[in-house]
Amino acid sequence: MLQLDPTDYLRLDVPHSLGATAAGAAFATSSGDILDVECFGEGAFRVRLGPNTRPDYGIVVAHAGECQVAQRLPGAWTFEAGDSLLEISGSPLRVSLAWKNHVALRSITDEHFRGRTRLPTFGRLRQGGLWSAAFALASGEPVYGLGEKFGPLDKRGQLIHSQVEDALGVNTGLAYKNTPFAWSPGTGKGAWGAFVHTPGMVTHGVGHPDWSHRSYAVMVEDEALDLFLFVGDTPAAIIDRYTHLTGRPAPVPRWSLGLWVSRAYYPTPEDAIAVAAKLRERKIPADVLTLDGRAAWDVDTRFDFSWDEKRFPDPAAALAKIKAHDLRVCVWEYPYVSVDSPLFQELASQQYLLLTQNGDPYVFAWDISPETTPFGGVLTPLPESGIVDFTNPDAYAWWRDAHQPLFEDGVDVIKSDFGEQIPEDAVAFNGDDGRRLHNVYPLLYNRCVFEATARFKAPADGPPLVWSRAGWAGSQRYPVGWGGDPQSDWEGLAASIRGGLSLGMSGNPYHSSDIGGFYGSAQPTPELYVRWLQAAVFSSHMRLHGLGDREPWIFGAEAEGVVRKWLAMRYRLIPYLETLVEEAVQSGMPVMRAMPLAFPDNRLVRGFETQFMCGDALLVAPIVREGGQVDVALPPGAWYDLNTRARYAGSQVLRYAARLDQFPVFGREGHALPLGRAVQHTGHISPDNPLELLWLFGKPACGLEGYRQARIEIDRNGACIVKAMLTVDVQVFGDASAVTILPL
Repeated sequence: MLQLDPTDYLRLDVPHSLGATAAGAAFATSSGDILDVECFGEGAFRVRLGPNTRPDYGIVVAHAGECQVAQRLPGAWTFEAGDSLLEISGSPLRVSLAWKNHVALRSITDEHFRGRTRLPTFGRLRQGGLWSAAFALASGEPVYGLGEKFGPLDKRGQLIHSQVEDALGVNTGLAYKNTPFAWSPGTGKGAWGAFVHTPGMVTHGVGHPDWSHRSYAVMVEDEALDLFLFVGDTPAAIIDRYTHLTGRPAPVPRWSLGLWVSRAYYPTPEDAIAVAAKLRERKIPADVLTLDGRAAWDVDTRFDFSWDEKRFPDPAAALAKIKAHDLRVCVWEYPYVSVDSPLFQELASQQYLLLTQNGDPYVFAWDISPETTPFGGVLTPLPESGIVDFTNPDAYAWWRDAHQPLFEDGVDVIKSDFGEQIPEDAVAFNGDDGRRLHNVYPLLYNRCVFEATARFKAPADGPPLVWSRAGWAGSQRYPVGWGGDPQSDWEGLAASIRGGLSLGMSGNPYHSSDIGGFYGSAQPTPELYVRWLQAAVFSSHMRLHGLGDREPWIFGAEAEGVVRKWLAMRYRLIPYLETLVEEAVQSGMPVMRAMPLAFPDNRLVRGFETQFMCGDALLVAPIVREGGQVDVALPPGAWYDLNTRARYAGSQVLRYAARLDQFPVFGREGHALPLGRAVQHTGHISPDNPLELLWLFGKPACGLEGYRQARIEIDRNGACIVKAMLTVDVQVFGDASAVTILPL
């Protein structure tokens, strides 16, 4: 167990100011380190201690702004931006963060009876290389975020490591996508957030009882402690400030919102073509088919951009046969080059690979024992490989441009797998070692592949995207991330949902999981497969994937029929999902919204950690155990069951039972849900007339924003009316006489 010994740290004081600027001020500290404080707009402040000599990797994209600096009391300074105010005082160095004159966050208040705080308010390890900071938590104050974490959403009481790892499932604290950004709805005086700006490992003791159950403390492995503190009215405002700082999520193309079909793997192109044909024959809507893992590449030389000549003598022709079924093609890659590929020597000769301490190409040897290899003896072992050095601008450009022939052959999108395996003793072109490069490497890798897609795909195909596994702060700029390799059981489903919700609360609005689970001692049951798919219908992206077959017809006629029904619903939801994508691009709000984010002041729903809102209009309560029952916590207001159209009062818990073809989804009273047509792929969606139907859940709220072809206005008498295109049918859940519907 990691222990934090406060006596190992120098506790920092601030003797005097070194002067103010338009954006902040600098101070000398008792340790000799300089403290810089800056404003980054209303509700966003930077507190930095220590040197600034190492690469920052472009994690932060925003710039400091104006703020008012004042010394109101001896030894205390304030930094004010709009309704937010940060105060620092000097002995010991401590901070408090206020919103509209109410303190939302302050430095640790847990004092040992010996007269000092139990943990340093701000401290530096006497030997250097490790920093700490600690803040006070009130009783019952929850903390959320910190990336794609699969355990409880509320991190209170946990010891969390922000360290990118191949998690080999969704069952531990290890995670593929980490973000050292946490927030809390607070205690009624404003929400707050904290982001540790570093590529280094961060350990978060979130009310961890072995440290201090009443404090949130961080330990940071880097040359400096670089903290951003946020404050605002709501958690949504905190996510907005964080994504303004680290980059807004990129938009995604419409076709990416359709179904992705994959398995590990299709042995031959003929197998993949047959699946493509069968999807259309059996009327299974889909938009993307993935050639995963070893499906396209020789297992000894992967990955080197070269098709397996034995199976793909004419790759363009093979891909064209898949695309003839109105499917896009995704292919797999990873940022490692086999020592058996001629490309290894080519890249090594140009120093495009990470090096050893002796200056030789670092050869990463995958552990080939069945117990520890990434594929556990189930799939072909990975070859010894060099690691592409994305800190070298020339290597970065080479890898980016090497994708051009793949796109010319007909590839539409890249599955950028792995990226977690960066050894600590590797040496990068920019002078960093593998320990500092480790976490940020996936950001560089996925940025490179994202830019390759933007460069070589036709603009008419929509915005670029990648299908990636690993990530760090800022990775929301290069979507989409899928949820790793879940176990094929009910707990794997529940953990995958929590992982997606946690990632959404960490500034990354898109998420997908492997429907049915990736691995397990047995194939998923039809019931598990269907329930997983039903939940995925309401996520931003959805994919069938796993070891063995994952196509719907594998699970029997009943399951296939239910899957077809709910995929039809998915495609009808795409106009609505596109409005949520637009919102994500503007503010960072996720498509799947956990209860603490959607209803931060409601303690009743806060603990229901696998149910979520899909946007503002739909409450989704996934069934995460066999038998078809789930407890649903209805937030305040009123809710309409989409299965029965029955109206339920909010602020209660329902025991809901659903047949296999049913799924618990509730429409929020006062909101509208636009629905398109049930189509076989997104190419069938009319760009000029995407809507077929508008569902109104009770009387609409006045001023509700419209959905392209329908809008809600206020008439001269102050009543709410709906104006809709005549081609759009409007259906009202509840009393239709309370709603006026007029042509646009």
